[in-house]
Amino acid sequence: MRNGEWIRIAVLALLAGSPLAPATAQDAEPMEPAAVDYGDIDNWLCHPGNTLDVCDHDVSATIVNADGSVEPEAWTADPDPAIDCFYVYPTTSLDEDTFADLHPGRHEEVITAFTQFARFKSVCRVFAPVYRQITIPALLMNAGNLANNDQRNYIDVANAFNHYLENHNDGRGFVLVGHSQGTSLLIELIRNEIDGRPLQDQLVSAILAGNSVVVPKGESAGGSFSEVPLCETAAQAGCVISYATYRENLSPGGEGMFLFGRAPNDESEIACFNPANPANPNGQGELDAYLSNIGEIFQAVAPMPVWSSTAQEITTPFVKVPGLLNARCVNDGTYHYLKVSIAADPADPRTDDIRGDVLLNGEINAPWGLHLIDMTLAMGNLVNIVGRQAEAYAER
Repeated sequence: MRNGEWIRIAVLALLAGSPLAPATAQDAEPMEPAAVDYGDIDNWLCHPGNTLDVCDHDVSATIVNADGSVEPEAWTADPDPAIDCFYVYPTTSLDEDTFADLHPGRHEEVITAFTQFARFKSVCRVFAPVYRQITIPALLMNAGNLANNDQRNYIDVANAFNHYLENHNDGRGFVLVGHSQGTSLLIELIRNEIDGRPLQDQLVSAILAGNSVVVPKGESAGGSFSEVPLCETAAQAGCVISYATYRENLSPGGEGMFLFGRAPNDESEIACFNPANPANPNGQGELDAYLSNIGEIFQAVAPMPVWSSTAQEITTPFVKVPGLLNARCVNDGTYHYLKVSIAADPADPRTDDIRGDVLLNGEINAPWGLHLIDMTLAMGNLVNIVGRQAEAYAER
């Protein structure tokens, strides 16, 4: 497959990942899919009542210092958090059908939810439904036929969220967390269920990474959402955090195409919140990354780096590299995105690079940026911010 063809499919994939318009009158009316029973605990990856909770696994990390030395980092879940977090995972299923089944794959939904969401247990109760997402094979093989899909991905997410509200929320504040296809579905959920409605009062924040939240230029609301604003500080409650990451030495465009960060018109722009420096998003800040050490999962992911040439093999599921990664929001007039820089030192024993690029035939596919690690690059920052937002929410 040529690079341009891959990019074209990728753009269609992003479109198909959002809850698109229903079939037109001349199209055959699709059969309504059977509703998922979210009273069945097996239909939740993470849930306080699930004894096989994906988010209950070990999330320990090893700190790799600049001198190559390593040390463990302790972590504990909050036994009685004041708020909840509701998570929708990105496009990850390798099921062969258009929509994923309700049996999550270990190397797909399970590991993705674990790496992107489990650490939030330090600040909130966690809920992550299994949903029938549009799959990777469907996007690659049938992208042109997905515009009139029956929206079961969105229906599942909306039903799971409403089940959570009716059975577990009890008036608590909540955070929505999504990435890529998950973000597109949460954008629609906020529009339909939260924006300008009484439920907005319970929104602590929404982390909508790896997809586009639109606002009028110079405004914090009025585009994707009429009343829910963008976050402008780390301690602001009831707002949206959104960004997409690219390497410092790579442009977000490629062959005249784009995947993230480009506004739909000249009057709008795409949101870019800098988790590393919320008070000054255009200023550099240090990313508190929790990078996956779980191993190579897909051929489109680069091999694991050697974290330290002087340390023994690291066996924790996450690795931290303090001082190595920094970020700032960049607006070049066309794209608005989070630019990630690496403070590499070839003279020290610590790795000089990270993995997270999408690879095609072994080469970095630039238009995707660091999409695969949008969440883990800023995980420590995001968890800290949610903790501060929870405090601000409690004080309102």
